[in-house]
Amino acid sequence: MTQKLTHKKKAGVPLAEAPPSALARARQVLKIEADAVALLAERLDEGFQKAVDIIYRSQGRVMVSGMGKSGHIARKIASTMASTGTPAYFIHPAEASHGDLGMIKSEDVFLALSYSGESTELLTIIPLIKRQGAKLIAMTGNSASTLAREADVHLDARVAQEACPHNLAPTASTTAALALGDALAVALLDARGFSIEEFARMHPGGALGRRLLTRVKDVMRTGEELPRVPDTASFSEALIEMSRKGMGMTAVVNASGHVAGVFTDGDLRRLLERVGDIRAVRIGEVMTRSPRTIQPDRLAAEAVQMMERHKINQLLVVDERRQLIGALNMHDLFRAKVI
Repeated sequence: MTQKLTHKKKAGVPLAEAPPSALARARQVLKIEADAVALLAERLDEGFQKAVDIIYRSQGRVMVSGMGKSGHIARKIASTMASTGTPAYFIHPAEASHGDLGMIKSEDVFLALSYSGESTELLTIIPLIKRQGAKLIAMTGNSASTLAREADVHLDARVAQEACPHNLAPTASTTAALALGDALAVALLDARGFSIEEFARMHPGGALGRRLLTRVKDVMRTGEELPRVPDTASFSEALIEMSRKGMGMTAVVNASGHVAGVFTDGDLRRLLERVGDIRAVRIGEVMTRSPRTIQPDRLAAEAVQMMERHKINQLLVVDERRQLIGALNMHDLFRAKVI
């Protein structure tokens, strides 16, 4: 179909309008690929469990390989496994023929991706991999292929059709292989009991790492920065402490240092509405008793959730004896880039 050119230009080049069928085509692509993934779930059999068992019992690593588009999917599968507790690497099958086979040891598992199951580069190195003693798992769309027959386990990733209108470009087949790889990685994660803490150690960088690694004790205010007054303090003394520390609140503690309450900017506004003369008021009489608290070793992300759930902007930090050791507010969490 000849595309109609508009009069709009970008850097001197006419822009072509997409044909009216683009939206319909996009919906068709998504439907085909969604159906391909859904059918995988129905076809999973004992072979998948065997593949999980082989990798789980292995004392080595998973070496994932594939050519072309299958190679891109293989890289992602290796990355997902590595970040979820299963040591894995991508190995390029063509490079393997030129020395990289030395990366593969007898205790390793080789996961080979090829939709046809006849990738020349993979078939060239398969005999050498098997001679090394490594287990071979094949993920193909053809259970009668050479690669499938040579494998210790075959994972069936066939699709009814590609999303490409010519049924040529790898689209639904690569989506299916990616989903099957994710299923394998997550099944292994579950089998290993891979924890949130372990996941955090694998992702120390960026926002994800900060959310999973930052603890309350890393961002809380302590010492001279911590607003606190005794429960016998006057209202004026409490206001001075709030103003000096700039947290919009002050903790109120008893003689032994245990949290007795909290007094916030919100409490101040409500107090002014109902009390005429506040000069004679003691902070212990108007504080909020039994305030929300958190312990220092909890994740800072949990502090965010608690604040949002209870619609508060500050939290007092206490030890196991409920003695005050710190405080934090939303601004502290913003500065730490937890939120």
